[in-house]
Amino acid sequence: MASWPPEQLFLLLLCLVLLAGAATPQTAPPLSVDSADRWVRPGCQSKCGNVSIPYPFGIDSGCSRPGFEINCTDDGTPYLGLGRNIELVDILLSQGLLVVDHSIAKNCDYQNGSKSDIESRINITGLPNYKFSHERNRLVAIGCDALGFISSDSENTFATGCWSYCTDVSSVPNGTCSGIGCCTAPIPMDLSDISLLATSIYNHTHTNFSPCSYAFLADERKLNFNLSSFTEYTTMETAPATLDWAIMNQTCEEAKGTDDFACVSPNSVCWNSNNGPGYLCNCSQGFHGNPYLNDSNGCSDINECSPDTSPCVKRCHNREGSYSCSCPWYMYGDGQRDGSGCRSILRILYLSLGVGLSLFFLIAIVSWLYWIYKKRKLGELKQHFFEKNGGSLRQDIRLFSSEELEAASDNYNPSRIIGEGGAGTVYRGVLPNQNAIAIKKAKISNDEAEVQQFINEVEVLSRINHRNVVKLLGCCLESQVPMLVYEFVPNGTLAHHVRGEGKRGSLPLEARLRISSEVAGALSYLHSAASTPVIHRDVKTTNILLDHNLTAKVSDFGASRMVPLDQNGLVSLVRGTFGYLDPEYFQTGEFTDKSDVYSFGVVLVELLTGKKPVAKMRAVKNLATLFIDCVNSGRLVEILEERVVDEGTPELLEAVAELAMRCLSLNSNDRPLMREVAMELEALTRWRIHPWGNVNVEEGDSLLAMVGSSSPSVLRDYVN
Repeated sequence: MASWPPEQLFLLLLCLVLLAGAATPQTAPPLSVDSADRWVRPGCQSKCGNVSIPYPFGIDSGCSRPGFEINCTDDGTPYLGLGRNIELVDILLSQGLLVVDHSIAKNCDYQNGSKSDIESRINITGLPNYKFSHERNRLVAIGCDALGFISSDSENTFATGCWSYCTDVSSVPNGTCSGIGCCTAPIPMDLSDISLLATSIYNHTHTNFSPCSYAFLADERKLNFNLSSFTEYTTMETAPATLDWAIMNQTCEEAKGTDDFACVSPNSVCWNSNNGPGYLCNCSQGFHGNPYLNDSNGCSDINECSPDTSPCVKRCHNREGSYSCSCPWYMYGDGQRDGSGCRSILRILYLSLGVGLSLFFLIAIVSWLYWIYKKRKLGELKQHFFEKNGGSLRQDIRLFSSEELEAASDNYNPSRIIGEGGAGTVYRGVLPNQNAIAIKKAKISNDEAEVQQFINEVEVLSRINHRNVVKLLGCCLESQVPMLVYEFVPNGTLAHHVRGEGKRGSLPLEARLRISSEVAGALSYLHSAASTPVIHRDVKTTNILLDHNLTAKVSDFGASRMVPLDQNGLVSLVRGTFGYLDPEYFQTGEFTDKSDVYSFGVVLVELLTGKKPVAKMRAVKNLATLFIDCVNSGRLVEILEERVVDEGTPELLEAVAELAMRCLSLNSNDRPLMREVAMELEALTRWRIHPWGNVNVEEGDSLLAMVGSSSPSVLRDYVN
């Protein structure tokens, strides 16, 4: 190795230490300048000279947390706090570190007899958020007879030091600072005030040693000597030291939940400082950004799959906060650069190509035969379902294919559901001609009775053509469960308009009377005008639909039965809905057309009162019983809905109430026929709309007499 003059050797050693101390830390990847420059509050200065200033640090007023102010001079030099004592070199936000410049302590004995003795003092006591990093910093002494001392009078009178000694250049090792030409000593934690002193044991005036000794703070992780890397030396007056910083006075546990908690960004974490009191914030694993900002510059997902930094060999899949690697189909392995990577399987494929081709052709032939078999079985299954679901009974309505209905309902998208019940679900569909339809799909069940309900509904509706009965457009019988296709009635159920949320009181009395008249007319048609009389057996407000004009459409004929003309009723298991169920039918099991009359009476009472047929919170839970009690005790107005009372005359309301009372008679023989109910309601509706119009003089006199008499029975006699 070439011989170096002693003076050049020591200056060279000093340069090595200082240059290493100014290097970027190796423990975390450096942040890009572009991203760091955005980590400030809106409208705030992001840099001072070449130093990025991320929040909670800040230059201008309102741009930093208290205690983290940075003074940026006109020449672009940043200083900690508002003074100019400590120059800022770098801010390592994610590590909770600062790099600052400090003066080097120096002691020289020159041959001309002159001396130079420079002491260095650094005091950050006035900046409580900062401490000298005891993990990063070491006292460093440089020289072949160098004593370095560090002390603090304000921090419990701390003092320590080290002695560096060497004889010539050849004795100085590369890559270490172990006491030969360079020595180090640790510093304690929670230190904010230090003094540095350099001196020597021997007088260097008449020796071959370097005349100077140096002492300063340096980052231990960057102390790396390599003399062959440098061919010249330079003098330096300052050196970089590392400071810990933290949000002071509270731990994470104490600060969380307070208005002043600093970790405001989503996907951020809090950790307590390991150098005195306080806490720091950082982004969770897989995220980067500024955890002290609650905006777009806060913690956001790291794209680990960036082409320049991807940890994967072939394919990288970025996820929120993480990533995964995979290999192409022709390779195997975990796909990671630091793992098994991706290894080709082409060699194995080449060896098995012959067998593979044979298997391919064999599988292709078997698949083709299986496809033919499945197609034939599917046709047989569709025919089976067609016969099972009643296809042989009804050939006079349109038969939809299962593919047509799947396309119309967007494959039975849940967003298309417009109603659900015990027997099935109703979807809104759109045919290719843009006509809207309602598709009723039975629930998948092995219960033949439920399938029979659908078949029964087809049988009933295919024989009915009435403007107030929902129209059956067709059905699909080739699927596992039958499906019925109706005209689409867009305005929901009568129950929704009478007592639905936000709808209560929305129907005027005129509309209520008209709707009840239309429903009564439809039931009258079913009982007496259809080719074979039909008893609905489940008359209720949820089975009455309303179109755009609030015209009533009676629906859901799954429980209906056709009654031969020579019979008055049928006996079956009790079917229906509590609150609407005929008490006589409930006791005997025999249903007649008068059972529908009772259920209609409950619907009429709902229209008058706006109340549910059964309510747990009422003292009298059954609405029919409550209504009868109120009418019999002269308290009709108390149970009627407010709008009904406001819009109806006492005579009209009493007439409608009396009609409802007769429909609700416990003895079916005392109930009127449905056609009588329809006629009375039609007359009451006309009288409500035109109380004195469309009548001749004699009728006008009669009506005047009726109103004056305030007798519902008189009004009923006129109607009949």
